[in-house]
Amino acid sequence: MSSTSLKKTAIIVLGGMFLLGAFLFPLAIGVTGVQGQAGADAVDARRAQLEAELAQLEQQIEEQRQLVQSKQNEAVSLERDLAIIDAEIKKAQLAIRAREIAISNLGTEITGKTQKIGQLDEKAVRQRASLEALLRKRRELDSVSLVEVFFGRETLSEFFKDIDTFGAIEDSLQVSFQDLRITRDVTEDEREVLVDKRTEEIELKQIQELEEQRIKEREDEKEHLLEVTRGVEAAYAKVLQGQERSAAQIRSELFTLRGSEAIPFGEALEYANFAYTKTGVRPAFVLGILAQESNLGAFLGTGVWTEDMHPTRDRPVYEYITGALGLDPNQMPVSRAPSYGWGGAMGPAQFIPSTWVCYGGFINTKTGDCNNAQRSLAWTDYWQGPWQYEAGEDRIRRLLGKASPANPWTPQDAIMASSLLLSENGADEGGYDAERLAALRYFAGWTNATNPAYGFYGDDVMGLASKYQKQIDILEGN
Repeated sequence: MSSTSLKKTAIIVLGGMFLLGAFLFPLAIGVTGVQGQAGADAVDARRAQLEAELAQLEQQIEEQRQLVQSKQNEAVSLERDLAIIDAEIKKAQLAIRAREIAISNLGTEITGKTQKIGQLDEKAVRQRASLEALLRKRRELDSVSLVEVFFGRETLSEFFKDIDTFGAIEDSLQVSFQDLRITRDVTEDEREVLVDKRTEEIELKQIQELEEQRIKEREDEKEHLLEVTRGVEAAYAKVLQGQERSAAQIRSELFTLRGSEAIPFGEALEYANFAYTKTGVRPAFVLGILAQESNLGAFLGTGVWTEDMHPTRDRPVYEYITGALGLDPNQMPVSRAPSYGWGGAMGPAQFIPSTWVCYGGFINTKTGDCNNAQRSLAWTDYWQGPWQYEAGEDRIRRLLGKASPANPWTPQDAIMASSLLLSENGADEGGYDAERLAALRYFAGWTNATNPAYGFYGDDVMGLASKYQKQIDILEGN
């Protein structure tokens, strides 16, 4: 076959490919598009159903929370306390059901994203095959001289028309393939986000189940109390009187804190009272936070920092903290990683190392303190340091008037740090709502503080704060 004939054949083939592609690709995409649209409609319908159920459950949870709060304001009675327990159990059960629905909803979205990625992959294969065929033909054309091609055409306009068509096909496929790759990357990122959210929901469900177990234990205590009093209100009043111990007994009660030796209640209260003078955060609320922190998790202070601590965010900082304090990092107690996240929290207030540096005087020598320009670097680079301890930046040390660096394992330092963080979270405004929101920010950060999924934490802290306020009132003779 002559070179001119080869060129003509190539142009014909290319034109045929273009026409065939123009017909078949929309047809194939149309078929899969119809199927994809049907699947998308099913996903949207399922999502709408789940979101409606979730909204209803969250409304019921809020009603139970309001019921608990209103009951707590009533006069002490057996009926009131039992009603509170029942409402708390129902609230926990509703919350668990809400988490299950949220997980199912995220699973539905993940399925939809996965299907979309599959369709994009199929389209990418077709586009890639067309592009490769086009490039092969281009190499064949490049092997023929331009003069041969020119004199092989019947007219000059026909020659340039073929050249323009060839370039247009090539440019169109290149742009299409680039757009396809970008779309697929974006969809893959969305899917990863959804997978992360689903993992978060599963973690919350596990925590929620622990909460339900704790509430049921309280119900068992109440059932035992009913058995003792046999439903007689007067007998219950006597039991309550017996439970209200004297100030001396309360002073000797051990207030167990996570990751530290037992601290006498009176001592913990003394530290919280002093912190109140510096931060304005109610002592009973601070003690409620610490009590909640100590009750969550089955393995307290038994972690291994090289295994349980976040590898890039906390381990490098932890080495700087222990080094500045003259401590052996391998000997200091840290929390073990639970099934739903990282461990490595330090001391009574359970500060993670990357949070402690913001209060304990540690400066990143590249960017300054935590309120400076650390976000100009990648977070991984920021936490790698290098770090330097500066006494003037040690906020806890300044507030306590210490001559040594703040230590997260020292009870007074930990309570001051917790009070300081809660104050910045809004607890110094006082009142139930402000304190509850501050507790949620302490647990979940500012972004997730209003997420109903975390509501149980704030409710539990406020219940514990109420308990400690009663003990403080006895101590103060109120």
